[in-house]
Amino acid sequence: MKILVINGPNLARLDIRDSKIYGDIDYPQLVEMILAEGGNLGFEVDVRQSNEEAEIIEWLHEAADASMPVIINPAAFTHYSYAIRDAAELLKAPLIEVHLSNPMAREEFRHTSVISGIARGTIAGFGPNSYLLALRAMRNLLGK
Repeated sequence: MKILVINGPNLARLDIRDSKIYGDIDYPQLVEMILAEGGNLGFEVDVRQSNEEAEIIEWLHEAADASMPVIINPAAFTHYSYAIRDAAELLKAPLIEVHLSNPMAREEFRHTSVISGIARGTIAGFGPNSYLLALRAMRNLLGK
Protein backbone atom coordinates (compact mmCIF):
# COMPACT_ATOMS: atom_id res chain seq x y z
CA MET A 1 0.00 0.00 0.00
CA LYS A 2 1.23 3.45 -0.89
CA ILE A 3 1.07 6.34 1.59
CA LEU A 4 1.68 9.98 0.74
CA VAL A 5 3.48 12.10 3.35
CA ILE A 6 3.12 15.82 2.66
CA ASN A 7 5.25 18.44 4.38
CA GLY A 8 4.42 22.11 4.18
CA PRO A 9 6.45 25.30 4.18
CA ASN A 10 9.88 25.60 5.77
CA LEU A 11 10.17 21.94 6.74
CA ALA A 12 13.00 21.41 4.25
CA ARG A 13 14.93 23.95 6.34
CA LEU A 14 14.93 22.03 9.62
CA ASP A 15 18.72 22.25 9.83
CA ILE A 16 18.58 26.02 10.38
CA ARG A 17 15.35 26.30 12.38
CA ASP A 18 15.16 26.57 16.17
CA SER A 19 16.41 23.22 17.45
CA LYS A 20 14.61 23.74 20.79
CA ILE A 21 11.34 23.55 18.86
CA TYR A 22 12.14 21.32 15.90
CA GLY A 23 14.98 19.13 17.18
CA ASP A 24 18.45 18.45 15.82
CA ILE A 25 17.48 16.68 12.63
CA ASP A 26 17.76 17.91 9.07
CA TYR A 27 15.13 17.26 6.41
CA PRO A 28 16.98 14.46 4.57
CA GLN A 29 17.38 12.63 7.90
CA LEU A 30 13.65 13.06 8.60
CA VAL A 31 12.77 11.67 5.17
CA GLU A 32 15.13 8.73 5.72
CA MET A 33 13.45 7.94 9.07
CA ILE A 34 9.99 8.09 7.50
CA LEU A 35 10.96 5.87 4.57
CA ALA A 36 12.65 3.30 6.84
CA GLU A 37 9.71 3.06 9.24
CA GLY A 38 7.22 2.95 6.39
CA GLY A 39 9.16 0.10 4.79
CA ASN A 40 9.29 -1.77 8.11
CA LEU A 41 5.50 -1.49 8.27
CA GLY A 42 5.04 -2.73 4.71
CA PHE A 43 4.21 0.62 3.12
CA GLU A 44 5.54 2.26 0.01
CA VAL A 45 5.96 5.84 1.25
CA ASP A 46 6.14 8.88 -1.00
CA VAL A 47 7.49 11.88 0.98
CA ARG A 48 7.05 15.35 -0.51
CA GLN A 49 7.68 18.89 0.69
CA SER A 50 6.48 22.19 -0.74
CA ASN A 51 6.36 25.82 0.27
CA GLU A 52 3.54 26.31 -2.26
CA GLU A 53 -0.09 26.01 -1.23
CA ALA A 54 -1.24 25.21 -4.78
CA GLU A 55 1.23 22.33 -5.12
CA ILE A 56 0.04 20.79 -1.84
CA ILE A 57 -3.55 21.07 -3.07
CA GLU A 58 -2.62 19.27 -6.30
CA TRP A 59 -0.97 16.47 -4.30
CA LEU A 60 -4.10 16.11 -2.17
CA HIS A 61 -6.21 15.90 -5.34
CA GLU A 62 -3.86 13.21 -6.63
CA ALA A 63 -4.24 11.26 -3.37
CA ALA A 64 -8.03 11.67 -3.44
CA ASP A 65 -8.20 10.34 -7.01
CA ALA A 66 -6.05 7.34 -6.05
CA SER A 67 -7.78 6.70 -2.68
CA MET A 68 -4.32 7.02 -1.12
CA PRO A 69 -3.88 7.54 2.64
CA VAL A 70 -2.15 10.79 3.60
CA ILE A 71 -0.04 11.94 6.52
CA ILE A 72 0.29 15.71 6.39
CA ASN A 73 2.30 18.29 8.27
CA PRO A 74 0.75 21.44 6.84
CA ALA A 75 3.18 23.60 8.89
CA ALA A 76 2.01 27.23 8.90
CA PHE A 77 -0.83 26.36 6.50
CA THR A 78 -2.35 24.45 9.43
CA HIS A 79 -3.72 27.64 10.88
CA TYR A 80 -5.34 29.33 7.90
CA SER A 81 -5.40 27.41 4.62
CA TYR A 82 -9.02 26.65 3.96
CA ALA A 83 -8.00 25.69 0.41
CA ILE A 84 -5.78 22.87 1.74
CA ARG A 85 -8.54 21.89 4.16
CA ASP A 86 -11.08 21.69 1.34
CA ALA A 87 -8.70 19.59 -0.78
CA ALA A 88 -7.97 17.28 2.17
CA GLU A 89 -11.68 16.86 2.76
CA LEU A 90 -11.92 15.18 -0.66
CA LEU A 91 -9.83 12.24 0.54
CA LYS A 92 -11.56 8.89 0.76
CA ALA A 93 -8.66 7.20 2.56
CA PRO A 94 -7.54 8.21 6.08
CA LEU A 95 -5.77 11.50 6.76
CA ILE A 96 -3.51 12.00 9.78
CA GLU A 97 -2.22 15.44 10.75
CA VAL A 98 1.32 15.57 12.15
CA HIS A 99 3.45 18.24 13.80
CA LEU A 100 7.01 18.06 15.12
CA SER A 101 6.23 20.53 17.90
CA ASN A 102 3.10 20.82 20.02
CA PRO A 103 1.20 23.79 18.56
CA MET A 104 -0.85 24.12 21.77
CA ALA A 105 2.34 24.79 23.73
CA ARG A 106 3.36 27.59 21.39
CA GLU A 107 2.02 31.02 20.39
CA GLU A 108 -1.73 31.45 20.59
CA PHE A 109 -2.17 31.86 16.82
CA ARG A 110 -0.89 28.27 16.46
CA HIS A 111 -3.67 26.89 18.67
CA THR A 112 -6.12 26.73 15.75
CA SER A 113 -5.93 24.04 13.11
CA VAL A 114 -8.28 24.14 10.16
CA ILE A 115 -7.10 20.61 9.28
CA SER A 116 -7.77 18.78 12.58
CA GLY A 117 -11.53 18.76 12.10
CA ILE A 118 -11.30 16.58 8.99
CA ALA A 119 -8.32 14.43 10.01
CA ARG A 120 -8.74 11.02 11.63
CA GLY A 121 -6.33 12.25 14.28
CA THR A 122 -3.47 14.58 15.08
CA ILE A 123 -0.07 13.56 16.43
CA ALA A 124 2.05 16.44 17.67
CA GLY A 125 4.90 17.30 19.96
CA PHE A 126 7.06 14.19 19.61
CA GLY A 127 9.58 15.62 17.14
CA PRO A 128 10.41 13.26 14.28
CA ASN A 129 8.72 10.44 16.20
CA SER A 130 5.40 12.13 15.43
CA TYR A 131 5.75 10.80 11.88
CA LEU A 132 6.66 7.31 13.06
CA LEU A 133 3.66 7.26 15.38
CA ALA A 134 1.47 8.44 12.49
CA LEU A 135 2.72 5.61 10.28
CA ARG A 136 1.87 3.08 13.00
CA ALA A 137 -1.54 4.67 13.49
CA MET A 138 -2.14 4.52 9.75
CA ARG A 139 -1.27 0.81 9.73
CA ASN A 140 -3.93 0.26 12.40
CA LEU A 141 -6.49 2.40 10.57
CA LEU A 142 -5.93 0.39 7.39
CA GLY A 143 -6.18 -2.92 9.26
CA LYS A 144 -2.64 -4.05 8.41
